[in-house]
Amino acid sequence: MELETLTVEIEAPRATITFNRPDKKNAMNPQMHLDMNTALDALEERRDLKVLVITGSGNSFSAGMDLEECFLQPFEDADLFYRTNLAALKWFQRLKAFPLVTIAQVNGYAFGGGFEVTGLCDLAVAAEDVKFGLSEINFGIFPAGGATWAVTHNMPRKQALYYILTGATLTGTEAAQYGLVNQAVPAEELEAAVDAMVARIVNKNPVTLRLAKEVYEATTTMDLPRAIDYDQAKLWELSRLSDNEWITVALKQFEKRSFRPGIATYSRTEADDASKRSA
Repeated sequence: MELETLTVEIEAPRATITFNRPDKKNAMNPQMHLDMNTALDALEERRDLKVLVITGSGNSFSAGMDLEECFLQPFEDADLFYRTNLAALKWFQRLKAFPLVTIAQVNGYAFGGGFEVTGLCDLAVAAEDVKFGLSEINFGIFPAGGATWAVTHNMPRKQALYYILTGATLTGTEAAQYGLVNQAVPAEELEAAVDAMVARIVNKNPVTLRLAKEVYEATTTMDLPRAIDYDQAKLWELSRLSDNEWITVALKQFEKRSFRPGIATYSRTEADDASKRSA
């Protein structure tokens, strides 16, 4: 897919979006916001994808918003200012609820919007020497557009407020300690670490992956009785959408002792063969 500010690579069941403004440390300008919406539109239509990896070209993940193009230049035109920022807010919200499993592969610098994207993705791996930061306080505002939400929902209160209020930076190693990313690895091992994470996901049932995300998100605001009612309904939905695969394939394989669910996933090849036979 040819886009002005992104590269999009598809090797099903994985897709990779790379922020591609390396001369600007992948700062997010209005065109990038439009391109991200276009890319997410295209990927959401695909039925052969399970995982979306987001990373940055050059020596940065993303330095955040392009302050000149997103704020200074359109500031005097209220309509342009609104439309410019609406495109950003749209894809941030879409990313949070995206049906694929999303993984941030964080390299170099991740400030502001780059910090937010890391927090919005389901999973994240960072190079140990990455510099994360919320620098908004340094030019007189607070992290907005979902950035405060992202840090609040990924880090403990004291740490979240520290970085919001001081504008201090933290490394990838510290980000792993505080829960912003799942793991931090040496920069030269970053790609391999993400590949290993992807490999643990791509052999799973895609319907189950999507519904597992939905159940997690919905039940974070529910009490236990409501959460149980909701997840039981989702189990029925899963059974309907996957032709009871967890019973007819997975548990049948377990019954034959052909896999151990504590350490491995059942063979979906058998599931696909069964589906073809019934078609």
